[in-house]
Amino acid sequence: MKAFLILEDGTVFEGRHIGVDKDVVSEIVFNTSMAGYTEVFTDPSYAGQAVCMTYPLIGNYGVCLEDMESERIWVDAVIVRELSKVASNFRCDITVQEFLEKYEIPGIEGIDTRKLVRLLREKGTMNGYITTNENIRYEDVRDKLKAYTTGDVVSRVSCTEKQVIVGTTDLADNGPLSGAASFDREKYEAAKRGDLTKREMRPSNVKELNGFGFKVALLDFGAKKNIASSLAARGCDVTIYPSTTTAEEILADEPDGIMLSNGPGDPKECTEIIKEIKKLYESDIPIFAICLGHQLMALATGADTYKLKYGHRGGNHPVKDLENGRVYISSQNHGYAVDTDSLDPKVAEPAFVNVNDGTNEGLKYVGKNIFTVQFHPEACPGPQDSSYLFDRFIDMMCASKEDMHEE
Repeated sequence: MKAFLILEDGTVFEGRHIGVDKDVVSEIVFNTSMAGYTEVFTDPSYAGQAVCMTYPLIGNYGVCLEDMESERIWVDAVIVRELSKVASNFRCDITVQEFLEKYEIPGIEGIDTRKLVRLLREKGTMNGYITTNENIRYEDVRDKLKAYTTGDVVSRVSCTEKQVIVGTTDLADNGPLSGAASFDREKYEAAKRGDLTKREMRPSNVKELNGFGFKVALLDFGAKKNIASSLAARGCDVTIYPSTTTAEEILADEPDGIMLSNGPGDPKECTEIIKEIKKLYESDIPIFAICLGHQLMALATGADTYKLKYGHRGGNHPVKDLENGRVYISSQNHGYAVDTDSLDPKVAEPAFVNVNDGTNEGLKYVGKNIFTVQFHPEACPGPQDSSYLFDRFIDMMCASKEDMHEE
């Protein structure tokens, strides 16, 4: 069956229908990853967007449902050069076509994705209309295309009630994930039984146990599963809060650290959330923020954000850590960035920079146990180049406990 993609500038692409047969209007973006399409399709940060995969063949290893970053597909539609009808991989559960049908997602294949990407790079991100109706003309959908916005997508993707994930570090055989040589098994077993709480441990023992027993509050703006998993794997007990949760409720639970997650949409639309983050900033609790969380913290502290021409989406973006001078390969998915010219140097300073275009990729907050990044350290593009940032967050919580002990 024929399918058509109509862009808001009037460009029309003709291809073949994939997924389910339904019309959709969405913001058209592209992702440069060669693999990881399951994670892309299920990333809540894509809510309100249709994604074009630049790699020419998608679906050859099928879909492993265990790799999903959320409970469903969040992209509005999928655009590919060629969709493999046959999947070959020992972990494969279903094909991409079956995956799209399962979650009622439409798509189009057979178009010149190179031309589409060039258009988006030259003219900037545009809205598009995907349909199988051969009689629809640009004039019929022009107003819809011009009027479409992603809107308040954070409320769509966030959880609706608190969830708890208990730390899952397997200390039985190998000790903490960090490989601490001085692991004290008796202390660990006592803490596991509840005979020894983290507040009763000496600070050095807290360090030895890595994140075991730490309570982390994860504010869900569209959090990928692997964020909570990365914390739990380091021994942290993670409580996931809906995006509408007040700062007072979070602080009342006395977390040892706070995570602000990734998420979709324009950060400036999250006005109520920004007010609550400002209150969290004013606390002395260590905070680590990713992607949308990074932008929201910047807005909460007086900085500004702006929309990128076509965004950063892919698993091959180099970022430089300004503290150690090293460059890491990162996974990214964002259409907005923090304006470093708007930063108050007394509040925050750049910590990471994008090597390709010089845009900001992270901030360190002056006099605060807060650092934020624009990219995704929970993803595995390098394959684990930037996962050390979770360890840095653990170190911040450890240091905070040591300060409390000294007081």
